[in-house]
Amino acid sequence: MATHDAPALDVDAIREDFPILERKIGGDVTTPGPDEGDDTPLYYLDNAATSHTPKQVVEAMTEYYYQYNSNVHRGIHSLSQEASVAYEEAHDRAGEFIGTDKREEVVFTKNTTEAFNLIAYTWGLSQLEAGQNIVTTQMEHHASLVSWQQLCEKQGAEVRYVEIDDDGRLDMEDLRANVDDDTAMVSAVHVSNTLGTVNPVSEITDIAHEHGALSFIDGAQAVPTRPVDVKAIDADFYAFSGHKMLGPTGIGVLYGKEHLLEELPPFLVGGSMIRRVKFEGTTWEDLPWKFEAGTPPIAEAVGLTAAIDYLEDIGMEAVQRHEEKLAAYAYDRLSAFEDIEIYGPKTDRGGLVSFNLGGVHAHDLSSILDDHGVAVRAGDHCTQPLHDILDIPASTRASFYLYNTEAEIDELIDGVDTARKLFA
Repeated sequence: MATHDAPALDVDAIREDFPILERKIGGDVTTPGPDEGDDTPLYYLDNAATSHTPKQVVEAMTEYYYQYNSNVHRGIHSLSQEASVAYEEAHDRAGEFIGTDKREEVVFTKNTTEAFNLIAYTWGLSQLEAGQNIVTTQMEHHASLVSWQQLCEKQGAEVRYVEIDDDGRLDMEDLRANVDDDTAMVSAVHVSNTLGTVNPVSEITDIAHEHGALSFIDGAQAVPTRPVDVKAIDADFYAFSGHKMLGPTGIGVLYGKEHLLEELPPFLVGGSMIRRVKFEGTTWEDLPWKFEAGTPPIAEAVGLTAAIDYLEDIGMEAVQRHEEKLAAYAYDRLSAFEDIEIYGPKTDRGGLVSFNLGGVHAHDLSSILDDHGVAVRAGDHCTQPLHDILDIPASTRASFYLYNTEAEIDELIDGVDTARKLFA
């Protein structure tokens, strides 16, 4: 989506909403806030793993606990009614944020990983047949890849992996070659958490539908960073996590087309998801409650609503533009060094850069960067098969969000230069 008309972010004002960004690194890490005597600022560049939480989200959750903490859908008293309304409206806000006005199509999960498992265990075990195949890609997160692997092993089906090209983009011709009339599901990541590649998810979904297959899009790195419209994409299923979009941990969202969710069996059973229980059998509640057994993440839903409000006040086009600007700046600065290898496309990428410094393991580099207060991710980023294809054991990933600055990327470069000199 074009973002050239999006206004620039007031990053200084945004940063005031995130007290953790004032933290100093070193000393007693169990003590919250700045540590006396430490003078190394925090430069947090690990947002693809989890983002920080603004005061507005914490305050919204605190208000829930202080003012109307109660279970939902079970009590007649005022607190339960208030909590129920807030929890139900959280579904509406999450749906509106990604382009659906149907509460029935928004299921709360713990995270994106649980969303994949939910579909694998409900749709997969009830509808996937031996001899069919699931098509996914070489750049998938383990949450997706392993879910389909395990499902196909159980059902006698095949997993097919679409290749990536030398630039780290999806080979669309290979995708078309792998999808056939025996394909039951095409699953792809919207934005790669390692390569930064932004996949053409609408086209991927169209290819799936041409062969009567369903589509599942992993939006964990997309929804926090850019406008997403699941109806325009025409995805059958789409998932994302609250903790990557300024929200709390412990809550994610599974979007599913209403008619598809209706025909699926429950994932978990117990309280809240039943309509009538008899010794002879049980009937299920309406959507989305059929998939939300037990006491749900009520406070987390309140926090997710506040996070969505915060992001929408800023504007997702502006968030996307800021991230892309930072990613381009980091790419240019890192690519100036001959001993640094960067993975993924140079342009049209999400707000992250994965790289390696020659002769330095990613874990060692991350440790040195931490001494500089720079927080990055080091390892395989839950994409081990992709790292095997790249023929590297690990990589260092710097990922950016709406509160990051070019000055923080400069600190990253300084830390990399220190590592270069140490290992020289």
